[in-house]
Parts: sequence; C-alpha cells; structure tokens
Amino acid sequence: MNFPSLFSPLRVGPYRLQHRVVMAPLTRMRAERTSFAPRALNAEYYGQRATPGGLIIAEASPVMATGRGNPATPGIYSDAQITGWRGVVDAVHAKGGVIFLQLWHVGRVSHSSFQPGGLLPVAPSAVPITGNGMMAMTADGKMVPYETPRALETADVKGIVEAFRQAAINAMKAGFDGVEIHGANGYLLEQFLQSHTNLRTDQYGGAIENRARLLLEITKAAIEVWGANRVGVRLLPYGVANGSGEADPMPLYSHAIKALDALGLAYLHFIEPRSSGAGRAEVNHQNVPSAMVLFRPIWRGVLISAGGFTGETAEAAIAEGHADAIAFGRIFISNPDLPRRLQHGFPLTPYNRATFYGGEEAGYTDYPVYGELERA
Repeated sequence: MNFPSLFSPLRVGPYRLQHRVVMAPLTRMRAERTSFAPRALNAEYYGQRATPGGLIIAEASPVMATGRGNPATPGIYSDAQITGWRGVVDAVHAKGGVIFLQLWHVGRVSHSSFQPGGLLPVAPSAVPITGNGMMAMTADGKMVPYETPRALETADVKGIVEAFRQAAINAMKAGFDGVEIHGANGYLLEQFLQSHTNLRTDQYGGAIENRARLLLEITKAAIEVWGANRVGVRLLPYGVANGSGEADPMPLYSHAIKALDALGLAYLHFIEPRSSGAGRAEVNHQNVPSAMVLFRPIWRGVLISAGGFTGETAEAAIAEGHADAIAFGRIFISNPDLPRRLQHGFPLTPYNRATFYGGEEAGYTDYPVYGELERA
C-alpha cells in the first residue's frame, strides 16, 4: 500500500475515518442562482467524491444575506437552502462518507450589488481592500475596485454571532455531521482578528484578546448547538488572501489557538501559507513558515493541514507528526476518486482552472474516475 500513514484510520470527534485524505472546502459557484440553494448537480458532485469513512468539508456557505460576496454560492440561512443541502448530505452518506459544512461570512470581501438593499458590505472597521490587482466582483460579474465597507456597530456584532448560531442549527437540520467555522482567507472573522483591518475601540478591537473575541464567541455558539467534538475551525496564520495579513502573526494566533484548544474541538484546520491565494492563480510561495509545524506544539487535538500537498508530502507531514490529516483542494476537483488514486499510485488528472467557478457540468461532474472510459 502506498502512503501507510495517510491511509491509516483516524478518529475525528465521534467519527472514525478510514483514511486521512480530506476534501477541502472549495467555492464552485454552482448553486441555484436566485435561492442560492444547492441543487441536484451539487449533490452529484459531492457524491462522486465521497468514500466510506472519508471526510468532506463542504464549500463555504454564507450564514446570512450580508455574508455573500460571489454569485451562486450556496447559503445556509433559508429553508430552501437547508432542503438543497439535505440532498448533498444524503448523497455523501449513501457512500458512507462524513460531511461537515463550512460556515462563512465574507465581510468586506463583497460588493454592494450583493447586499440587501444595495447597502455597503460590513466589516469590523471602514477599511477597504486595496493593492495591485485587488478587485471586487459585482453581482453581474464585472470587476470593480472594492468599496469602503461600513463598520459594524457593537449590537450588530452580536447579530453576527446569532447568525452563525442559527446557521449551525440549520446545518444540523440538513443532516450534516458537523460544522467548520471559516476564520481564514481575509473574510469577516479574520478581519476581526487582524490589526490592520480591525481598528475598533469596543470590546471587539484593540488588544489581541478583544480581536479574537468574535471568533471565540462564534465557535462557542456552534458548540452549544453541536457539542465541541463536531465543530472545527479553519485559520490562515501566515497567509495573505483578500487583503489579509498580520505583521507578526505569532502572538495573535498563539493566543487564538490556545483558546480554541481549551474548547476540545473536533479539529483545527490550517491553510499553509505556500498556497495562500491559490484559488485565484497558481502559487507556491517559497521560504514561508509552516503553520502546522509552528503551532502543532500548542494544539493538542486533531490537526488538518491544506495547501499544495502531494501524496508524498502529505504522507511525510503525518508520519512526522506535524498533521493528522491532509485536505486536498484543486486535485480533488479533477480526481473524484482521489483517495483511491493516491493509495494505488494511479496518475492524476490535471484540473482546468477556467472551470473552477460557475458553469454547469463541465469541470465539475464530468471528470472521470481512474480507468473509466472518457465520457461522450
């Protein structure tokens, strides 16, 4: 057998995984375009990638209408969305898989055309995304400069916590096995964590303890719904995405990770900085720190790492004790049977970046499993 560590069992919360190849949460923009509910095509896609005892983390799903920033991303705040997700969950469970839902609020990584009433996107502070090539997508697909977001009032922050709590309840109604809190990639929770995007003077700003407060409140709200052993958190300590980045990440993320560790979560999920921004372009940042190596000593639970791994580097990370499981993204898109291919050394099908976002079957459900004849 290839990669004995990668293909050894692992307990994640109450679930016994048969292998450690995790499907990472991947935005694909193929939900129904007006209700933002998952549809039969989405259920087919996830069902194709499910394996007995394999963990799938379903794509980021806005917890409320203000949390949207892209067209056709599935939500988890309406009855239609709950029903749509139930079809996805049933398809994964039919294959014996385990599936968590990633809960998401994009914050300032949005545009007023996505917002209820055409209002400005929300953020911890009125700090716009700037920099070369940093452009917002509008609801009709145009690329424009980011707007200056409106700062959330303290009372509004409490509403964000409650939206995540309700989304956790909705995910349970849809039949998911757990939820993951999205605290990475420059989205709302990371905007609160990091000092250049959080200029607040209330209890959610200033000191590290205050900037980490929202992440911890939301995580605890999800725990109240699910229990700690069915809640995970995703972080990007050293990456740069959507205008993110902390000058000195160690104090901030050491505090946040220690606080999360005390909660007894199902897992912590890192994005390695070498793949920061990989959704937008091919990247492999060199000479950057390894989140899993740096923070493993202060995290006692299950650790999942993602970002540009191959079978060989995934095996090494687990064998050396740096991670317990590895999440694969882009190559899981083009290889629906990725665990089987890695285990048996079968060649991988290359992905087509042009079909990552939006569209229908092409580049989504038409990738073959190994040995299958090309489809007509």
